[in-house]
Amino acid sequence: MGNLFGRKRRSRVTEQDRAVLQLKQQRDKLRQYQKRLSLGLERERALARQLLRDGKKEKAMLLLKKKRYQEQLLDKTENQISNLERMVQDIEFTQIEMKVIEGLKIGNECLNKMHQVMSIEEVERIIGETQDAVEYQRQIDELLAGSLTEEDEDAILEELNAITQEQLELPEVPSEPLPEKIPEVSPVKNRPKPELVAAS
Repeated sequence: MGNLFGRKRRSRVTEQDRAVLQLKQQRDKLRQYQKRLSLGLERERALARQLLRDGKKEKAMLLLKKKRYQEQLLDKTENQISNLERMVQDIEFTQIEMKVIEGLKIGNECLNKMHQVMSIEEVERIIGETQDAVEYQRQIDELLAGSLTEEDEDAILEELNAITQEQLELPEVPSEPLPEKIPEVSPVKNRPKPELVAAS
């Protein structure tokens, strides 16, 4: 029937993803093969013991040779699994590196665009205009500060002195002499105790 809208859907799966998937499938198949070999080795070891008990030494020897060959296959399988896993890790790490490089590329393009918008000449012009504005403001401040007359300056100093005197004024010292002894308070005699009053 085909696609309804005539558009092909773009797959998100990359070639690297397919390669990683195939490598993992191969690794899993090798692990299954490894498991079968291990089980076969156990059976053959048990069978070799049985043959020795039955006195069939030559058959047991032949079976042990076969077992030895399968052990070598098992070692090769382990090496192949290690190689596959290393290759999967290398591909995955390379994918991460590619993303980092892509990010750096985008960052560089962004910086270049920003540099095109803001050239060194433009920055120098803005700094120069800012310095001119600061200088202009300083001149205005000097003009305003210089427009006061001597009378204004005297009035300002007088007001400043008055505020300073207000802050320095101390409270008045009492003119009466202080008593020499503090009179003692005499205790009240014949006062009933509180618990007795409550009882009566």
